[in-house]
Amino acid sequence: MEVINALGRRKAAVARVFVSEGNGKITVNKRELDVYFPSSILQYVVKQPLNKLGVAEKYDIKVNVDGGGFKGQAEALRLAIARALVKINPEDKPALKAEGFMTRDPREVERKKPGQPKARKRFQFSKR
Repeated sequence: MEVINALGRRKAAVARVFVSEGNGKITVNKRELDVYFPSSILQYVVKQPLNKLGVAEKYDIKVNVDGGGFKGQAEALRLAIARALVKINPEDKPALKAEGFMTRDPREVERKKPGQPKARKRFQFSKR
């Protein structure tokens, strides 16, 4: 099997994954998964598509992830891994889609407006 690549995005984070046959090693920005994401919750989020299909020990995954915070990066990585798994075996798509792993979360940060402290917050109104 050759290397399969896929892209995942979430908020400002972009994850590029390269999946090859191996024994379940996940490398994120040249670091181990548990070093890059110390939180067990984020490690779980990243591995969700692999665990759903039961192929966690079958593939080696190399990841370049950039931008955003750690939560956005983990979710971008989840989407990228799910897309790569579907490229490898298209029959897996309904199972991943049912869990919501194939959906790109479109929510982005709303821009700050001039004359306001934040996007929606207003300065205190004073009548007098």
